Amino acid sequence: QVQLVESGGGLVQPGGSLRLSCEASGSIFSIVVMGWYRQVSGKQRELVAQITKGGSTNYADSVKSRFTISRDSTKNIVFLQMNSLKPEDTAVYYCKAIATPRNFWGQGTQVTVSS
Repeated sequence: QVQLVESGGGLVQPGGSLRLSCEASGSIFSIVVMGWYRQVSGKQRELVAQITKGGSTNYADSVKSRFTISRDSTKNIVFLQMNSLKPEDTAVYYCKAIATPRNFWGQGTQVTVSS
């Protein structure tokens, strides 16, 4: 089992920044990929960014050059630095851990971009 706890969401003005954190605990040795997804009510959850155990990263086109995913392996924390935020970035952001063959999700954190 893997437990994920997200933090760092909130309300920010357009053009502002936020940093999300996701702390993993439990069977962390089995995690091969960690990522951030987001979901707007009534829409499918979508990938925002992910980072592999080897450090490779992947981003959705809509966030490239604005968001950065990183990790602190010593503390089992994955970060999502979000800059130049837009109203369309408003969503619930979820942390996901892939520990083949299972996937684990955090509880989600709300990010609202509004003036």
